[in-house]
Amino acid sequence: MKPLRIYAVAYLIFLYAPIALLPLFAFNDGTIIAFPLQGFTTKWFAELSGNKALLSAVGNSLFIAAMTAIFATLLGICAARAGAMADFPGKRGIIGFVMLPLVLPEIIVATSLLIIMRQVLGLDLSNWTVIAAHVLICMPFSIAILNGAFQNLDPALEEAALDLGENRWSAFRLVILPLVMPGIISSLLISFTISLDEFIIAFFLTGTNPTMPVYIWGLLRFPGQLPVVMALGTILVTLSILLLALAEYFRRRGLARAGVTDSGGFL
Repeated sequence: MKPLRIYAVAYLIFLYAPIALLPLFAFNDGTIIAFPLQGFTTKWFAELSGNKALLSAVGNSLFIAAMTAIFATLLGICAARAGAMADFPGKRGIIGFVMLPLVLPEIIVATSLLIIMRQVLGLDLSNWTVIAAHVLICMPFSIAILNGAFQNLDPALEEAALDLGENRWSAFRLVILPLVMPGIISSLLISFTISLDEFIIAFFLTGTNPTMPVYIWGLLRFPGQLPVVMALGTILVTLSILLLALAEYFRRRGLARAGVTDSGGFL
């Protein structure tokens, strides 16, 4: 067990040490990203508020992430609901096809979508093209989360509502939806986080208004802007951890409500 423990500790250090360095250099007074540190400062965070182009990119990313989370979760609800109902011809194949973006390289997905949107459909690149692409890659995550919420429901609850005079829609709205709401919130948070941080597809499909990751990539060409990138990265890491913690909380809350023993999660 000792070698396995050493491996686990080394792996965690390798994985999280670069993230731990972000706040160190974000509060460093020097413009060179290197040790030794030259002093404590918060001026790089202050510069974020004065960078209008960066704030515009952040606004684009927040809008794209919010729309992506809503659309991906709505489609995920429909797919997870269908998957939890009685079997139908081709059910497994259809669900497997919907989940395919999980294993496809993003560079291939981005290139294919760019060709379809520009050459086939003749669409102009904008925030909405990025949203459509992000929905494609976020929906499998939403389905994976919501599948557990729907599969753990007792079918007798809906049947009881139908016996009491409710139709299929009202039974879903009044009985099923409140029970799976923790899973829905978790799906929204996870989809929002994935879309907010995504770079490759946004780089291919963004229009004249870049997203935040694309704008940060452009800043890397200017060494003097690296501390500002570190400051922004510190904020993003903190936000991502909070969103993932909230998503995990609602996921576990949904499992507890359904009376299912938790066997692991995001965190």
